[in-house]
Amino acid sequence: MPHVSVLILPGLGNSGPEHWQSIWEATHGYQRVEQANWDQPKLPDWLATLKQALAQSESNVVLVGHSLACSLIAHFAQLTGANAKVLGAFLVSPADVESTRCTPSETRCFSPIPLGRFPFPAHVVASSDDPYVDRERAEFFARSWGAGFTDIGPAGHINAGSGLGAWPEGHAHFQACLARWRG
Repeated sequence: MPHVSVLILPGLGNSGPEHWQSIWEATHGYQRVEQANWDQPKLPDWLATLKQALAQSESNVVLVGHSLACSLIAHFAQLTGANAKVLGAFLVSPADVESTRCTPSETRCFSPIPLGRFPFPAHVVASSDDPYVDRERAEFFARSWGAGFTDIGPAGHINAGSGLGAWPEGHAHFQACLARWRG
């Protein structure tokens, strides 16, 4: 089976050492896409960085986005040729950047959230009590994007503060998606 690169795409503020994304990166050798400015994100800059990471990859890739990075992936998916190397996207806790109640103002430049069907398979994982997106809204995003959807129950923002550690259940779910996407 050909090699697949897994690109970790953190959200606003990056993912610290106790975040499952950082643990997966360290444990499984995944590659983080490093944004120049994690705290004052600009959509054009984040898109350029993602496109550069894809261009530099010598293999097909799977995107693993958290929070604001889910909106980044939605914007990327609308670009011509977005599916050239992307086998799929695993989207966890998509922040509702259109909601002033749910997300901070520095994320507003990622709105409106594109609702077109992705040109590659995707799966959204959400929590029933995420402060940054209502569960129904996360499911709406998944339907709009043509993605699968899983509600893992009350787990907050599915981040380090959720106490999930390495989140082995999430990684098993990701691996199942990856196996399907690889065919």
